Amino acid sequence: MGTISLETKKAYAARTRRSNYAASLRLEGFKVTFPDGECKMPTREEVLKTFTKTRT
Repeated sequence: MGTISLETKKAYAARTRRSNYAASLRLEGFKVTFPDGECKMPTREEVLKTFTKTRT
């Protein structure tokens, strides 16, 4: 079996992470379309900024 490059592994992990996130939203009852699983997820900083705005 051939070796798999690190970039290939990173790309696979990113795709899997996005699809798992979309599946998690579906399980929680959110309406999710297929392209939602392919869109860019927010960064940690963006999420923290959003939550700190809503808490104040």
